[in-house]
Formats: sequence, C-alpha cells, structure tokens
Amino acid sequence: MKQTSFDDTSFDAVNPDATRDSGVSAAARTPLASQPLAARMRPLTLDEFIGQQHILGPGKPLREAIRKAQPHSMILWGPPGVGKTTLAHLLAQAGGAHFESISAVLSGVKDIRAAVERAQMRKRSDGQATVLFVDEVHRFNKSQQDAFLPHIENGTLIFIGATTENPSFELNNALLSRARVYVLKSLEEDALQAAINAALADTERGLGGRGLQISAENAARLARAADGDARKALNLLEIASDLAEEGDDGVREISTSVLEQVLQTSSRRFDKGGDSFYEQISALHKAVRGSSPDAALYWAVRMLDGGCDPLYIARRLVRMASEDIGNADPRALPLALAAWDTMERLGSPEGELTLAHTVIYLACAPKSNAVYNAFNAARADIQNSGSQEVPMHLRNAATSLMKNMDYGSGYRYAHDEPESYAAGENYFPEQLKDTRYYYPGKNGMEQRISEKLDYLRQRDQNSNRKRYT
Repeated sequence: MKQTSFDDTSFDAVNPDATRDSGVSAAARTPLASQPLAARMRPLTLDEFIGQQHILGPGKPLREAIRKAQPHSMILWGPPGVGKTTLAHLLAQAGGAHFESISAVLSGVKDIRAAVERAQMRKRSDGQATVLFVDEVHRFNKSQQDAFLPHIENGTLIFIGATTENPSFELNNALLSRARVYVLKSLEEDALQAAINAALADTERGLGGRGLQISAENAARLARAADGDARKALNLLEIASDLAEEGDDGVREISTSVLEQVLQTSSRRFDKGGDSFYEQISALHKAVRGSSPDAALYWAVRMLDGGCDPLYIARRLVRMASEDIGNADPRALPLALAAWDTMERLGSPEGELTLAHTVIYLACAPKSNAVYNAFNAARADIQNSGSQEVPMHLRNAATSLMKNMDYGSGYRYAHDEPESYAAGENYFPEQLKDTRYYYPGKNGMEQRISEKLDYLRQRDQNSNRKRYT
C-alpha cells in the first residue's frame, strides 16, 4: 500500500529493529498504537514513498544510491513534511548502516562528540557504518558545524543534514563541499490525497478499522489545507476522524461540517463597544465610500463625542484610504497616516481636527476599490493553489551553489530593455502565468494607470506574436 513522505523522529517505533542505542529518542521507542497517525504511516520502503520524483525517479542519483546500497553524505533541503527524515532512514536501511539522529535544536558539541564516539566504536567492533542524521542542521553555529568535518572526511560518519533554510546562507562552505545538496519540494495535491486515502484504508497502521468515509471533494479540500505537508495532512485527518460521528448505517463520515471545525482559523475582533458602536463605524465608512463629506463628518464627531478612542478612528481612516480610494488618489493614504501620527503627537482635543480634515478629504476624493479587489483575488488564489514554486529565472543567484542550480538563468533586466520594460516576460509561478488581479478604474489617477497597463499589455502581445511566428 502506498504511503507518502513526511518528517518525524519516531520512525523507529514503526521499524523497531533499526536502532537501539542512546542516539534514539524516547519518542522513538513509543509503542506503535500510541504514535500519531503521521508517525504510524511513515513509509517503510522506497516503493511506499510518494513524491520527489525529480530526485527519486528511475535513474536519479538518490534513488540509485538507495538501490545500490551506497549512502553518501548529503544535505536534504526542503519544507516540513516532505520526507527528509524518512529518506535518511531509507538510506541507512538500504546500506545496512546504523541510524542515529540528533536535533540541532536540542544538541550541542557534547552530543556530537558522543555520537562520533559511538560511531567509531561501531566501526572498530564490527565494521558497521553509521548514518548520523542531524535535524534542523541550520541551527548549529559555525563551530558546531565544523565539528562534523573530520569525521565526514575520514569516513567515520555518513552525514545527512535536514534543513528548511537555504543552505547557501545557513551552512558553512566546508560542510557544503563535503555533502551533496538535494532539494525536496512541497508535495502535490494528488500525493497528499494518496496519503489520506492510504491512511483511511490501512487497517494495521492507519484508520482502516474505523469505518471512515470522506468524499473526493472533502479529501481534496483537506489536501489543499495541508499546503504540501504530508504530516500536516495526516494530523488534520486524524483530528477529523475523532470528530466524525457514526451514522445509522454504521459509517463515520468526515463531512463538510467536520472539516470546517478542523480547518477553521481563529479570527480576532476589535471589541470595545456594543452594537451601536459598530453601527456607527459602519456608517462612517459607508459615508466616506459614498462621497458624502457632511455625513462622514457627522458620524466621526458623533463617535468622538461618545468616547471612542480617536486612534481607532485614525486606523480605520487608513484602511478606507486603501480600500475605497487606492490608486485613484495616491495622496489619500499618506494623508491618513499623517493624521494618525498627528493624533498620537497632539492627543485630544487638538489632534481631533486633523481627523476631521482627513475624513472630509477621503469623502471628497475619487473612489476606486480596484486595489481591494485585486488583493482579495490574489489571496483567494494563494489559498486555493498552495505554495507555488518561484520560477528559476526570478530567483537571486547569491551563491555559487545557487548559480550551479540555474538560479536567475534567463532573467531579463528590465532597465536594459526598451522603455525599461521586458515585454512578454512572466513574473508569476508558471501555473498562474498571465493571471490578472488588478483592474484599475476610470476615476482620478487610475485612468492614467489603466492606459499605461493597456499599453504594456499590447507590447506583451506583440512580443509573444513575434516569438511564435
């Protein structure tokens, strides 16, 4: 049965024969039944591992290293829950090496020395190699990282470091030169759904004995919420399984309402007044949006007279400047910020006149919600599409490692292009290419912005036609 990849230090609870010495955490010895679902469903073989085909596909170096039982020192760089710890275990298992792990969050040089001594004793006694897995390796300082170097060099250790941070910035060049860097990617939605389905079907390690069902739509929603992290997907599934209620037919369905409970995010709310307070701030906002300076001023003064904190009104005016005016009058936002600053400097009652000044200006300014709509559209796309990869040509090649990985390859420097515009260039993740969020209105400054963007889009079209003809 297929599983997926994720990171957790408790692998040995599933594979208890892997190691038994002091390098194993107490959590690793926890009985299987007591392990979280994500730990129980950890892949035990390479065939169960889902994802990362760019390094584990047929003929790829890492797959060949596992297949040929030839583990080597490496850095596994990728986001949480994509299989870094699992790959380290599989490499040790395939090579018949002893697996030992330490965490850079909890360990120091003393722990490194102890692990090295155990590895030396093991090598002398029976010739067995040791894979030392260092989780969060980027948290070790320079001297701690240097402590590994001679033991990697003389073969005492096969070093495997896991990091979520760019190794070019976080790891020493000396360590990087002795370990190959493999980049792991966030898991695709179909891989996460495969992990969910496998956990629901597996009666030994998963939830197969609970009579659970989930619709394809809700499984997809759960996978999207995990955002590329298999451990998160299975943790959410486990919580949902506990909340699912049994129906008359004996089936426990993970319904939409159950998922909403599991996936809901807490929202914070300003709450220093009753209904009347919120009705008045709503009236102020709508009067500004409706270009009624007299009504807007009435509601602002009414709230001040009722004891409303003037700084709260100032903050709301800043919001209105972006939400309801935006680029139709770019002067609105700095004026609102200046009113806030003045209110903080002068206090009441002197600063309140500045609030009145700003309220009237915002109400009279040309209106546009184009920025507000664009922001919401972009946020919806991000929530639905997850963490898309940054195209290689847009990445900054700050180090030689990054240059060798083709960071920045093909980037066109706009200032070197006609009119400082690289016509036809794509600045989106590839899956979102040509997406459009911002549709400027026809009021105020946005009229000119609209004309400029129309002109640039026409240049893009012309460039693309030339490219394909």
